[in-house]
Amino acid sequence: MRSKSELNKAYAFCLKMAKSHYENFPVASILLPKKLRRPITAIYAFARTADDFADEDNLTAKDRLHLLNSYSLHLSDITERRYHGNDPIFIALEDTVHRFKLPVQLLEDLLTAFRQDVVKTRYASFNEVLDYCRFSANPVGRLLLHLQGQPTELQLKQSDAICTALQLINFYQDIVQDYTEQNRIYLPQDELAANRITEVLLTQSDTRQLAPLMRSMYRRTESIMMEGYELGLSISGRLGWEIRAMTLGGIKTLSLLKRQPDMALLTRPRLSRKTLAGIFMNSAVKTRYQQLIYKLS
Repeated sequence: MRSKSELNKAYAFCLKMAKSHYENFPVASILLPKKLRRPITAIYAFARTADDFADEDNLTAKDRLHLLNSYSLHLSDITERRYHGNDPIFIALEDTVHRFKLPVQLLEDLLTAFRQDVVKTRYASFNEVLDYCRFSANPVGRLLLHLQGQPTELQLKQSDAICTALQLINFYQDIVQDYTEQNRIYLPQDELAANRITEVLLTQSDTRQLAPLMRSMYRRTESIMMEGYELGLSISGRLGWEIRAMTLGGIKTLSLLKRQPDMALLTRPRLSRKTLAGIFMNSAVKTRYQQLIYKLS
C-alpha cells in the first residue's frame, strides 16, 4: 500500500508531464470532473512516454520494443497488485487502475499500437488504417468512459467512432510531418496506387493530384464521426461537455480541411482562439451542439 504522500508526488509528476505537452488527449481539461483529472494524467503519462519510446530515433528498433515490452510487464504487475517499483507513472497508474476498476487490456492495446509504429510504416488498405486506430485511439475514449462508470455497449461503439475519426483527422493534418520525420504514411497504399500517387507527391506544395483521394478520405471520416457524435448527448455533466467539445473540435478541424483548395491540401489548419471559445460555448448546450454538428457536416 502506497502512502498518500507517495501517491500525491506520483500524480504531481504525471500532471507536470501532461501540462508540458500539447495534445488532443483530454489532459486535465477544465471541463472534466475534478475527480477524473488526476487519473487521466496518469493514463496520459503512460501513453506519452510509451509513444516517445516508439519514436526515439537514437534507439534501435530492438531497444524500443524492449522498452515497450517492459511497460507490458509493469502492467502485468499492476494487474496482480505486485508492482513494487519507484516509477511515479506506474505508482499513479496502479492507483488509478484499481480505484476505477479499469480494464488493463485497454492500456495494453495502446502498447500494441506503439509497437506497430516501430515495425510498420505503410498500410495496405483503409481497413488496415482503421485497425491501427482500434489500438492507437479507441482505448483512450473507452478508458475515459470507464473512469466515469459502466458504459453501455452503444456508448463504447460511439466512443470508438469519435476516437477513430479524431485519429484520422490528425493523420490528415500531419501527412508531411509523419512522412519526413518518421517515414510513416497512414494513407492506404492501394488507394495511393489507384490514384497514381507516388510518395514524393506527399512533400509537394501542389496537391491537385492528391485531392480526389483526400476528398474521399474526408467524406469517410465524416461518416465515421457522425456514427458517434450522439455520445456527447447521452452523457450528462462535465464529462458530456468535454466529449461534445472534443467532437465539435474534430468536426470543425475536418471542415477546415475540406475548405482548403485542391492545390494546397497539406497545410495544417489551426483553430483560432475565437473558434475554440465558440466550440467551448456551443458544446455547453446540447441543442446548440447538435445544430452546429449538422451545419458543419
